[in-house]
Amino acid sequence: MNHGRKERRSYLRRAPVILTLLSVLAVLFFVAVTGLSHAFTAQQGALGSRWFTRGVAELQAARYQPAVSDFRTALLYSRDDSEYQLKLAEALLGEGRNGEASAYLVNLWEREPENGLVNLDLARIAVRNGDREQAIRYYHDAMYATWTGNQEVERREARLELVAFLLGTGDRVQAQSELIALAANLEDDPAQHARAGELFLEVGDYEHSLAEYGLVLKAEPHDAAALAGAGRASFELGQYAKAEQYFEDALAVTPGDARLAGELKDAELTVAMNPFRRQISFTERSGIVMEAFAAAGERLQACPAEANGSGSSAAAAGQIAAGGRNTGAGQSLAAQWTEMKPQITERGLRRNPGLVEAAMELVFAIERRSESGCGAPSATDAALLRIAKLPLGN
Repeated sequence: MNHGRKERRSYLRRAPVILTLLSVLAVLFFVAVTGLSHAFTAQQGALGSRWFTRGVAELQAARYQPAVSDFRTALLYSRDDSEYQLKLAEALLGEGRNGEASAYLVNLWEREPENGLVNLDLARIAVRNGDREQAIRYYHDAMYATWTGNQEVERREARLELVAFLLGTGDRVQAQSELIALAANLEDDPAQHARAGELFLEVGDYEHSLAEYGLVLKAEPHDAAALAGAGRASFELGQYAKAEQYFEDALAVTPGDARLAGELKDAELTVAMNPFRRQISFTERSGIVMEAFAAAGERLQACPAEANGSGSSAAAAGQIAAGGRNTGAGQSLAAQWTEMKPQITERGLRRNPGLVEAAMELVFAIERRSESGCGAPSATDAALLRIAKLPLGN
């Protein structure tokens, strides 16, 4: 019995030690398992990152198929990584697999509706699918969304992409509205204003285009592209003398530009053929009127079908030329031109100052009538058509 008591006492003395050892072993086992788990997770993350890096390189090189494979492998190690999913969607887009890309992007959009790149990619898919309304919606969302990089740059680029899309669909009105919003938020950067000027020129907003090019030239007075753009905008606005100067300055920078040389010639001729310019002598004005009248006569001969037409402006011209008699009313353009021709001399124009305007009204009527259906106008005829659209004195 004493022996049994001794064994119990011995066991009771050893029990705390055993429990302590077991606890230590449990802790060590837990630490080991946790460490192995962390190591495994880290290894998985490293492998995912490695495949992701490879995929990004392939994507940047426009090798979309291997990029898709790389990003899919990366997602095996990090299934819920939104950046991996986004890059996979972009690679799928590059490969033309819009449906698969859309599935990833819609899922990402539901989790992050304010993600700028997700919205931009969804806009691009809508463009490919021909869904105009959805495309515009996602482009607008991208413009006001959150971006990880330079937000102002990314938002501006998204708007520029929308403008290009609208121009591609022929919607110049909405493209113009987007450009006005864009121009209001441009930085003090000549390159940005030059791009805006070019796009305003494309949508036919020549006043805004000229203003944007003016900002470029204020910073860089000898920028050939800006000088040419300003010349084209001025030309479309009917400011031919200003256009002439811009084209001259642009050609001084790039003297071999054939297009600029042609545009300068058109501007010079339009200025030269305008008898209503201020501060020119009577002799010069008379010479212009006689040249314009002769050019209109040649146009009539080249287009006899239109020569038989008549018009109110031509009738008024005949009335003025005849000193108040309504000889123009009901007459053909050819008849009016023939009747007026003997008076279109320097002496005749000096004796009857009102004949300058009357002759030019007849010239303009002939040029307008022959604009369609008579073939391409000569350079002089085209210049006279442009002058016909100007208010007197310009």
